[in-house]
Amino acid sequence: MKHPVSSRVGGQVLGIAGELGAAALMLKSAVFWFFKSRLEVRETMKQSVKIGVDSLGVTALTSFFTGMVLALQTGHTSKNLFNEPLYIGTLVAFSMVKELGPVLTSIVVAGRAGAVVTAEIGTMRVTEQIDALYTLGTHPARYLLVPRYIAFLITLPLLVVLADFIGTIGGFIIATTRLQVPSTVYWDDIFTFMDIADFMHGFLKTFAFAFMIATVSCHKGMTTKGGAEGVGKSTTEAVVTSMVLVMVIDYFISAVLVALGI
Repeated sequence: MKHPVSSRVGGQVLGIAGELGAAALMLKSAVFWFFKSRLEVRETMKQSVKIGVDSLGVTALTSFFTGMVLALQTGHTSKNLFNEPLYIGTLVAFSMVKELGPVLTSIVVAGRAGAVVTAEIGTMRVTEQIDALYTLGTHPARYLLVPRYIAFLITLPLLVVLADFIGTIGGFIIATTRLQVPSTVYWDDIFTFMDIADFMHGFLKTFAFAFMIATVSCHKGMTTKGGAEGVGKSTTEAVVTSMVLVMVIDYFISAVLVALGI
């Protein structure tokens, strides 16, 4: 007689293995059509607007208040320790550029744009529009996957650069108005201690995050079944999985980049 716990664990392991295999096949198809076919420029631009431009407002708002709270907390902590708000600009800028900018922006994009991508493709799957593409002689990977991969890989890094800047501005406002840090001191701390390697540490992560979010969102959409309820379930799974993987991948990439001195 099989133990119910071991059976459940075995079923989950097989399910994860099946998901990884299906995602790998989907990725193989996307890479094949990326090199073989002509790029769908119009669709790529459309997806770039949906993923990047439409996420601009929430990204800016999130990074702005993140920079503000970073400056507020670090300023009061340094005041308690040293009686002066020291190196506020350095702490805010390093935190935004190396970690919080890439991670928070990726989580925001996964929750907003990733959900949109999964819902769109999932709806097309359950309404048999993807099957209609085969009938019309167009492979779904060429028309659906490739433009979305390219859109994520282009727009997410740009959003992260913007988030880094806006977060630093948010910290600047709090540092100068609440903590009475001179503006020259704030910016001098940043330009003195930060170099291009610090910026690249966070910037390079965004390409891995973008690739992962695109893969998860497209895969969950392509494997949707069960009508409208299935679309909702796939969208939820895509968002949750992407958010968790952002944190997991962030650690391993950070470890590699630190080992390389970046």
